[in-house]
Amino acid sequence: MFDSLSERLQEIIKKTAGNAQLSEENMQDALREIRRALLGADVSLSVVKSFISNIKDKASGQEVIKSVNPSQMLIKIVNDELVELLGKEKKPLNLDTNPSFIMMLGLQGSGKTTSSAKLGLKFKKEGKKPLLVAADVYRPAAILQLKTLCCENNLDFFSLENEKDVRKIVDEAIKYAKENQNTVLILDTAGRLQIDTSMMAELLLIDRMYPLNEKLLVIDSMTGQEAIDVAKNFDEQLGITGIILTKLDGDTKGGCALSVVYSTQKPIKLVGMGEKIEPLEEFYPDRMASRILGMGDIVSLVEKAQQNINVEEAKKLEEKFLKAQFSFEDFLKIQKQIKMLGSFEGILGMLPIPGLNKDDRQKISHEGEKQFKKMEVFISSMTPEERKNPDLLNASRKKRIARGAGMELNELNAFVSQFEQMRKMMQGFGALKNTFKKGGKSALYGKMPKNRHFR
Repeated sequence: MFDSLSERLQEIIKKTAGNAQLSEENMQDALREIRRALLGADVSLSVVKSFISNIKDKASGQEVIKSVNPSQMLIKIVNDELVELLGKEKKPLNLDTNPSFIMMLGLQGSGKTTSSAKLGLKFKKEGKKPLLVAADVYRPAAILQLKTLCCENNLDFFSLENEKDVRKIVDEAIKYAKENQNTVLILDTAGRLQIDTSMMAELLLIDRMYPLNEKLLVIDSMTGQEAIDVAKNFDEQLGITGIILTKLDGDTKGGCALSVVYSTQKPIKLVGMGEKIEPLEEFYPDRMASRILGMGDIVSLVEKAQQNINVEEAKKLEEKFLKAQFSFEDFLKIQKQIKMLGSFEGILGMLPIPGLNKDDRQKISHEGEKQFKKMEVFISSMTPEERKNPDLLNASRKKRIARGAGMELNELNAFVSQFEQMRKMMQGFGALKNTFKKGGKSALYGKMPKNRHFR
């Protein structure tokens, strides 16, 4: 998401870097290109007008016009405005009651049921005890889908078979939650192909009868301009408290995210990636703005690492690395930990790599994943002893492993050679680290002579 907008904005800023200063003339050129980029990314016209007007106001001061570094100044102005447009700051969910009550809203096909399960998984990971309530009395497939997702992910599920009265379902779910000590109720309500009177009447009834902590509207980020009307309709009639944006990793222009927040003045609270049932992620406007402008999102990457990587295991691997004692088995463990951070493409998107466009990112990630799979196949074809001790690999063993992997011997030789080079390199780092520990710089360079002047 935002790939096309991100590439266009980075190109515009790069062009500005060639100017000695930010003048009225080149600023007008940049604004014209930014306007086109936003419209091309499916951002609504009213949002584009406001965005450009705000940038123009911020860039009109003498201090900015005479700036010696125009591209950095433009990045700052555009970044600040993007953060403002995306909701200023992270807005956490309101869970101040026990149990807390969340109503999921959205059109059919927006990903509401899947998002309910992903939200439940997020709460479970945080130590809460969620209960997912099937309240779509019109579509049996939705109830079955939610039940299946709950069974697969060990989440508590509640439904009343053949019951058409939503009030009764909710009443019984609340009783069940109190008996079962559930801390959060997630109500998966009925969706329609389009907003209609009966749908809204049912949702309004729930809203008036129960103390809801959150009314979250689920929007498919690939919907485009239609998402604005959907969001405005739900907000006008129900007063939504926040938005969940799904399929954020899809091949979409991304303009609906900017437009929806601007049109409703309601924050994006959570985002979902892909179809796999992984916990929803909290939305940070400043981090998203940074990614759009090609500055990466190291903070989110570090947080993912902290959540998914075992620290003790990582320390042990580091020690082995620095002593050049790591094996093929350790290599597989490292691969597993990298996979836990997400796809190669997702990780690359979080790193601040200037000029890396979507096509380059996809090529690099595709090649990286392909190589990782090959390495897994090679290592899987080894005996347990060979995996633990790379020095055992002689010519005959290599031939056997290559045959077992169904690949060419030269491919295996190249992999083993790269593996050995990496071990030697890491051994060098280990020696350097130990040298600094023992005697600091003086141990490495020797004592500097006194009163010696270098020109």
